[in-house]
Amino acid sequence: MYPLPKLTIYPLTLIGAAAILAACMRNEEPPADSHVTTADEQAHLTPDEVLQQFKEGNARFHSGHLTRRNYSEQVRKSAPAQFPKAMVLSCVDSRVPVEDVFDQGIGDVFVGRVAGNFVNEDLLGSMEFACKVAGAKLLLVMGHQHCGAIRGAIDDVKLGNLTSLLQKIKPAVAMSQDFPGEKTSSNSLFMKRVAENNVRLTLAKIRAESPILKEMEDKGELKIVGAFYRLTDGTLEFVE
Repeated sequence: MYPLPKLTIYPLTLIGAAAILAACMRNEEPPADSHVTTADEQAHLTPDEVLQQFKEGNARFHSGHLTRRNYSEQVRKSAPAQFPKAMVLSCVDSRVPVEDVFDQGIGDVFVGRVAGNFVNEDLLGSMEFACKVAGAKLLLVMGHQHCGAIRGAIDDVKLGNLTSLLQKIKPAVAMSQDFPGEKTSSNSLFMKRVAENNVRLTLAKIRAESPILKEMEDKGELKIVGAFYRLTDGTLEFVE
């Protein structure tokens, strides 16, 4: 019988396999973020730091570089308790995904939503719980571009319970009558002016009708700010 041929392993084959493996490892995505805000982290955050985090988060949202999150793990970790950084009052508009707009995870943000992002007794109570009881450091009122509630208030729409809701936005329409241009809902610049004034009036009402939140702001425990969100590019403009 002839002897069996020896099996030869070529070094280049091993080198090639190692190179392919290394390339695959380099292309792997980093682990998804599963962190949730803790009581200690919340306690040491300042209102200015939270606002800066929200600004940076919106920049990531705008650029398409949202944080990759392990939501299942965040759900599990946040279940026993919550220590959010902020409370956001937004419109109900389906095009305004609040947590995504600021690139925040589960347990980071209290969100109150009502068409036209105005404030009433129930929302004030929710804000007081979020900030005074649960420790949120930022209270942000966010209006937005092409808001249907703003349009309805300008056009004096009447439809069931929507009629009384829109009445709460009418003061912003009246406040905007000094606008130097066509004062109709077909004018996007006038719509923006009304939306911004609606945010300003909401901020004023929060400070006037919630001594708790006003005192927190005066002591530097809370920052109360307004913003206008652009649907067309996902960016924010802060409202003074």
